[in-house]
Amino acid sequence: MIGISDIEAAAGLIAGHVVRTPTVDSPGLSALLGVPVTAKLEVLQRTGSFKARGATAKLLSLSEADRAAGVVAVSGGNHAISVAVMAEALGVKATVVMAKSAPARAVEIAEAAGATVRLTDTMDEAFALMSRLQADGLTMVHPFDDPVVVAGQGTVGLELAEDASAGITDVLVSIGGGALISGVAAALHGRLPGVRIWGVETVGAQAMSEALAAGGPKPVRLSSIVSTLSAPTVSRITYDHVTDLVSDVLVVSDAEAVQGTLDLANHAKVWAEPAAGCLVPAARRVLERVGGDARLGLVLCGGNATTADVMSWAKRFNLR
Repeated sequence: MIGISDIEAAAGLIAGHVVRTPTVDSPGLSALLGVPVTAKLEVLQRTGSFKARGATAKLLSLSEADRAAGVVAVSGGNHAISVAVMAEALGVKATVVMAKSAPARAVEIAEAAGATVRLTDTMDEAFALMSRLQADGLTMVHPFDDPVVVAGQGTVGLELAEDASAGITDVLVSIGGGALISGVAAALHGRLPGVRIWGVETVGAQAMSEALAAGGPKPVRLSSIVSTLSAPTVSRITYDHVTDLVSDVLVVSDAEAVQGTLDLANHAKVWAEPAAGCLVPAARRVLERVGGDARLGLVLCGGNATTADVMSWAKRFNLR
């Protein structure tokens, strides 16, 4: 299990390489949801998502030999961007593997940063190719099955605890492979005892909720449009953290996640991807369970969806 000291060490390691993103009270979201809402704006992070934190922590922790070998990563989009950009900044050669369903913009950014991009038909095949490339000698930077990466992502929670207005009772965090919620939960339980943590997934990207139902990580079938949450399984380390530290994992539809993205734009004046938009409908469900005296924290994990992507999804689901 990752502890607060691990996260504090990660914060010291990555300081100066990543952005300490704003933590702001949101009058617009507070009015929309009917309770005080604080937002952690990882949409403003270097590379456009929280993933820069874990990627940087892992790259900086590598030995000279591992760095010289070059690194390989697998991703639904944001981890690829972060590994590519941060590896370039640190002088490390990177290969990133993505499924063809990954956002085209993610491929463009990774290639522009000098990474070698390998595309596969499915995420299962992407993870398999990453394993083969690791066996061939590249150093793996796993998106969630690594305590160093989990600690790096936990710095989001450390900053939220330090910068938020007093009194947050419930924090909502999106789940793909689970490194973000694992690190955030560890940080918040270390700094704000008693706070409740809620995970959020989309239908068709339910690796954590299915793992909880099965009693451990298991492969899942992916069908969500939200590629940045589409991990084919969670890891033992993230499963254990969620089991011990998270109140529950809620699942919302793709349409609800896209509507949440529109709500964030219209009410919070924040451009986010559906991986963050899913928190808005989930927040309503949390409030139904805990009551109207709650004070919410939303970790807006990334903003790398294009306007064209969001408008296309909105049209598909007849949203406005």
